[in-house]
Amino acid sequence: MTLEEYKQKKMKDPEFAQAYVEVQPEMNIIRALVDARTSQNLTQKELSERTGIAQTEISRLENGTRNPSIKLLQRLADGMGMVLNVSFSPKKSVQ
Repeated sequence: MTLEEYKQKKMKDPEFAQAYVEVQPEMNIIRALVDARTSQNLTQKELSERTGIAQTEISRLENGTRNPSIKLLQRLADGMGMVLNVSFSPKKSVQ
């Protein structure tokens, strides 16, 4: 069974599906941070040196054990020479 097949099977459970939806904003931030860092071929250590944020803190952000503030995300964006964008989008209705 692939990961996607397993996810689809689990999504049939309403409690799992609800928990999955609730965690998506956090996962999107983590994914965006990791994608931005790796797109520039930066290690966590290099990003740490650029931002003054401890490498252990960057690791915690990327593995989801720490929730970042907007200020911290801005420092990370600055360290990567990027602009931080935050947006609100309409929810997709579940059929």
